[in-house]
Amino acid sequence: MIKMNSPKPQSNNSHSHSHRHPTDVGLPPIVLDHLPNMPSLLGRAAFKSGYYQLGDILPALSTEINHLRIRQDDLRAYKALCGFSNNAVLPATYLHMLSFPLSLNLLIQQDFPMKAMGQVHLRNQISVLEEFDLRASISMKATIGKSALTSRGVEWDIDVTAVVDNQLVWSSTSTYLNRCKTGVPAVRQKEILPQGNAQDWIVEADIGRRYAKISADYNPIHLSDITAKLFGFKQAIAHGMWSKARCLAALENKLPNTGYSVDVAFHRPLFLPAEVVFNSAVNRQGESFSLQNKTSGVIHLLGQIS
Repeated sequence: MIKMNSPKPQSNNSHSHSHRHPTDVGLPPIVLDHLPNMPSLLGRAAFKSGYYQLGDILPALSTEINHLRIRQDDLRAYKALCGFSNNAVLPATYLHMLSFPLSLNLLIQQDFPMKAMGQVHLRNQISVLEEFDLRASISMKATIGKSALTSRGVEWDIDVTAVVDNQLVWSSTSTYLNRCKTGVPAVRQKEILPQGNAQDWIVEADIGRRYAKISADYNPIHLSDITAKLFGFKQAIAHGMWSKARCLAALENKLPNTGYSVDVAFHRPLFLPAEVVFNSAVNRQGESFSLQNKTSGVIHLLGQIS
């Protein structure tokens, strides 16, 4: 049985809002008039400490922005880097990258009890719901979602939505892991790898820096071996969402324009540079795909399109 710790707010102030219940009313969204500057968010994230204790309920924080617009030059650069054709279709992963500052803005709030750095991105699910004019104004909102105890720690979600002309056009859920002891027993799962059309790819050493330049996600673990070592990695690693986008680019001719979902589980970090094997196969749900290290066979990600 998991012992529920009594919440410990950060200050002795009796009005501290460190541990508000998600069902509490009066959690208004943080409304932004422009996307926050990513390097400054990352700087604040680096110094944000955590006071989470097992059993604490995560507050239903949310942050939103209206009148967001896609810059066509940025979109072209993103498509080129991830391997998409320069056509009129918006890659499923693009709005995730665009909204990432909203997600990071939640993590640096004092009301969010976990550390901002060191959260492990486990899974990402994206639903492409409706086509829309890429010049249109987009409203995006990121919210702290549900959480669950697992053998490795607390898994928790950030839910993001995109609305154009009052119509939900896109949504995403990213699941992160806050490592801690939970006493929950581990369950081993057998992974089924797709056997199909294999492609060999070379992932260059500078892909982390190039993706950072486009996404403004200058997390040190992606930039160089030296900065990655400061955070416990032996080498720089590729952004997980770059890997997901690269896989989708390889399948873009099989994807409908809308009305589909892409689920990905990130398994092992993709150390740079690397030779990887991309595999995809049709299954009952739609199409499954994987990315593996060519030499070691280590699985970097497993995905499902449905």
